[in-house]
Amino acid sequence: MTKKNRRYHMNEKLRYRYDSAKKELLELEEDVTYSVTSQLDELAKATQGGISDVERLKDALLDEVDLLDDAAKMFERMHKSTTNTADEIKTRISEAQKYEKDSDNYHFFKPKPPNAMIDYDEKRLKHFAKGNTFYKLFWVFFIGCFGGVVIEMIWCLITNGYIENRVGLIWGPFNLVYGLGALALSFFLYKYRNRSRLYSFVGGFIVGSVIEYLCSFFQEMVFGSTSWDYSSMPFNLNGRICLLYSIFWGILGILWIKEIYPRMAVWILKIPNKVGKVLTWCLLVFMIVDSLASGIVVYRWSKRVEGVKAQNSVERLIDDIYPDKTMQWLFPNLEFKSE
Repeated sequence: MTKKNRRYHMNEKLRYRYDSAKKELLELEEDVTYSVTSQLDELAKATQGGISDVERLKDALLDEVDLLDDAAKMFERMHKSTTNTADEIKTRISEAQKYEKDSDNYHFFKPKPPNAMIDYDEKRLKHFAKGNTFYKLFWVFFIGCFGGVVIEMIWCLITNGYIENRVGLIWGPFNLVYGLGALALSFFLYKYRNRSRLYSFVGGFIVGSVIEYLCSFFQEMVFGSTSWDYSSMPFNLNGRICLLYSIFWGILGILWIKEIYPRMAVWILKIPNKVGKVLTWCLLVFMIVDSLASGIVVYRWSKRVEGVKAQNSVERLIDDIYPDKTMQWLFPNLEFKSE
């Protein structure tokens, strides 16, 4: 029997089992309804003389309540599972059809593959960064740190007519906020990658808002500074997040897991297994050192703003290499809050 015929045979087998189970469940539902109705009528009749005289009937009904509660939980679980599976099947077929159509009609840029196709390639190649693992998430984070800076600088050029720095670290075109956002969206939305867009929107709305709020809170608590303030926007929460940008995060959730993440995953797939893990750890060490150094330099800048002079040779070296003019060029939107 060929694979194709086996698949059809399996579908027929599942259909037969489903039809049989459905028939038995419908018959069981009728039996339960009839039995319970009869018992409830008997209970109502006995209530006039006192329910304590029908203890066995009461106990039988309470046992049936336990069975019905257990059945309700089981059917609720089955409903969720079957609904999710049906949604994933429809989404996978739709995305496969779209990919086929786009592949036949593209002229300049090859269309991004659907997530299901990427999953299969990662498994087939036994890639070091397959799935939702540390290696995959690090590369998503790293690319996000870089890509976010590039995109926002281009956006600033288009909207304002000039290029302005959008980096968050002192060495290299990286910004941890974009990287953490990319990492969080990938981590939490990964299980919805083959699901309909509604799940991606809701997930992006929640995850993005939480990340943005926590980043703002952390920056203000640690450095006493802010890089954005939505206090003038309607439906804002402490000026850290607002409804409009949370909706943008929801839209980004869709774009991310359906459009951006698949392309990033394709790039990551091109990294050879032999060098992938070593390169990952080298870049991780670099990003940690860069982040710590950036934190120290920004902290020293905040002290200079307060009028605190350098106390030792390290602080004097920082002041020489990263004076206020350099820091203002690196972080043009960073403002320190006054007491």
